[in-house]
Amino acid sequence: MQRVRAGDTTAFAVLIRRHQAAVVNFFRRHGAHTEAEDVAQETFLRVWRYRLRYQPTARFTTFLFTVARHAWADHLRRMQKRERIAERVETELLPHDATAQHTARRRLDAQAALNALPEKLRCVVVMSLYQGLKYEEIAAALDVPVGTVKSRMFLAMARLKEFFDVEA
Repeated sequence: MQRVRAGDTTAFAVLIRRHQAAVVNFFRRHGAHTEAEDVAQETFLRVWRYRLRYQPTARFTTFLFTVARHAWADHLRRMQKRERIAERVETELLPHDATAQHTARRRLDAQAALNALPEKLRCVVVMSLYQGLKYEEIAAALDVPVGTVKSRMFLAMARLKEFFDVEA
């Protein structure tokens, strides 16, 4: 990252190749299936844009997933805006079938359970279980105390257990 910070595009290409799969996986675990690669690309564009702000006080992945988390939040805001528009159109044009939507949301699989978590809890689970980050690294990336990461993980695991207990 020090070479990238100095403007070395070859080093940036190496950095992308090294971390792209983990970043795409991060977004897929957050529920971005078709757009995961697009949000990952946005993340790496931001890494390039913010390269001068990078401080080697922590592992590069802490910086990378902080940038990824912000890219994800921006993506969610854009998607929510699109969904609100689509919902308005749908309610005006089509009858509403709540039972079918409820059934689709309650599918018994890990991704559905993960998607059922609030964003703050889901982010901790994805960073820990799927990205392999330690609680200290997650705390640094989210800019919260380690105790908050631990409590969010505890709450997330309890909610995931409830999800599967209800489905069983």
